[in-house]
Amino acid sequence: MTPSPLFKIRRRGFLGFMNATGEVVIEPQYLEVTDFHGGFARVRLNDRWVLLDTLGRLYVKRLYRAIGLFSEGLARAQVVRFWGFVDERGDEVIPARFDVADDFSEGLAAVQIEGRAGYIDQQGRAALPFQYTATGAFRQGLAPAAVEGKCGFIAADGGFVIAPRWDGCQPFDGPVAVAVKEGRWGLIDRQGAVILIPQFEFAPRQRLVQFHEGMALAFLQGKYGFVAQDGRVAIAPMFEWANDFSEGLALVEINGACGYIDPEGRLAILPKFERAGPFKRGLAPAQSNGRWGYLRPDGSWAIAPAFDTALPFEHGLARVVVSGRWRYITPEDEVVWQEN
Repeated sequence: MTPSPLFKIRRRGFLGFMNATGEVVIEPQYLEVTDFHGGFARVRLNDRWVLLDTLGRLYVKRLYRAIGLFSEGLARAQVVRFWGFVDERGDEVIPARFDVADDFSEGLAAVQIEGRAGYIDQQGRAALPFQYTATGAFRQGLAPAAVEGKCGFIAADGGFVIAPRWDGCQPFDGPVAVAVKEGRWGLIDRQGAVILIPQFEFAPRQRLVQFHEGMALAFLQGKYGFVAQDGRVAIAPMFEWANDFSEGLALVEINGACGYIDPEGRLAILPKFERAGPFKRGLAPAQSNGRWGYLRPDGSWAIAPAFDTALPFEHGLARVVVSGRWRYITPEDEVVWQEN
């Protein structure tokens, strides 16, 4: 059962949470807290993190340097420098002994000990030998793994089904995976065939190439474009900046102004905004003359610019700031909650 969404609120500098109707369900009392994901948020206490559930209960059995998101019922948790795993009761079910740990995927988690990488099961037992120099998450039965500095893909038995000949590779994203050669990335299919020759650079601060609505950002010589999941260069790099596709439109920057393109690269909304965000539930935040409002997909204002800042809609509400105070609004611009 998916928990009802909770929204972060602020009162006198302290943070808490409300529900979608504006009812406060966790009183503001924390200085630093993340949003909820999978039924849990993380609260920072004395430079360490603990879990917070949707009833407002803190899981203080142990304080952690970092806590990841839950995946398959377990979350990574770091004690000093080693990683282990906690369950949804806050119990440390796999002791912290790994130098590196990834989330669980298809029943296994990629981990490293003293420079050797392998996989563990949900009981913390070694499921595959620690015979690799790097490993990644399983996706539909295949996972990236490296030996002697070269990366390929292994099956659940640990054997290579795509030979390790790449400088780097990422977990499969649907039918394709990113493969890296001499600092440039391309795409291979599940048989290891190259469907896009490595040619694109990683954008500044980009760690992973991810597909959204069948398209991934492609960066080359300081310009942004898009690659389709079938290996086509769908939109040649030509934009000063771009964001992922969302609801059929992607935010791009042209001559210092923000607009939106469709999957064919045609301008759907002319670039005339100072800043903007992705479309969610049919609306996108955009800034004009220093004020933020919300756009419709045709470029008209659904909510006229009146806010200091504005975030995309999530679960039917958007957080905006007016005169330095938080406010949550509906797509009809009705106020659900506002900071005193």
